[in-house]
Amino acid sequence: MPRTASKGEATREAILDAAIDLAREVGLSALTIGALAERAGMSKSGLFAHFGAKEELQLAVLRAAQSRFDDEVSRIAFQAPRGLPRLRELFERWLGWAAAQRQPGGCLMIAAASEFDDRPGPVRDFLASQQQGWLLGLGRTVQFAVETGELPADTDTEQFAFELFGLILSTHHHVRLLSDSRFVARARQGLERLISAPPRQPS
Repeated sequence: MPRTASKGEATREAILDAAIDLAREVGLSALTIGALAERAGMSKSGLFAHFGAKEELQLAVLRAAQSRFDDEVSRIAFQAPRGLPRLRELFERWLGWAAAQRQPGGCLMIAAASEFDDRPGPVRDFLASQQQGWLLGLGRTVQFAVETGELPADTDTEQFAFELFGLILSTHHHVRLLSDSRFVARARQGLERLISAPPRQPS
């Protein structure tokens, strides 16, 4: 039987839900214990008991956002067969997560990366590590399609993953800033173009 969350765990999850929503609205850098206490209807001292300082709260929010992404995107997509079915499923779920969310701010990880890309510290380090791991995971997914024979043996998997990531970032920008969902279809076309003419390793 699944383990039942304790009252403390349930409270922490509810706080993190509120914190993620607030961070999407105001930005991760503006997320403070005080602002979250007002949003969650709790005392500052109560939140300090869960997170301590502002930076600890920001990191906890990023970990929670990453966990939700994994639940809704990665874990489901990786149940698809290796090769192009998994690659397409991963892209489709990721595309929906990044571009189709209706909450203010869209994907918190993308927004936070833009906020903290030139701010040294643990938050930036976490975001950089998360993105590096994601690019490696994308590269492995492309490599599986090479191993199944669905992509050429000399496919440059790192370049493929780089361009795939670029499609997502571009779609997030265009859909949210220009409010034009037609760019989701353009992203899908971009994926099919990559599959039909993948980047090749230098001979």
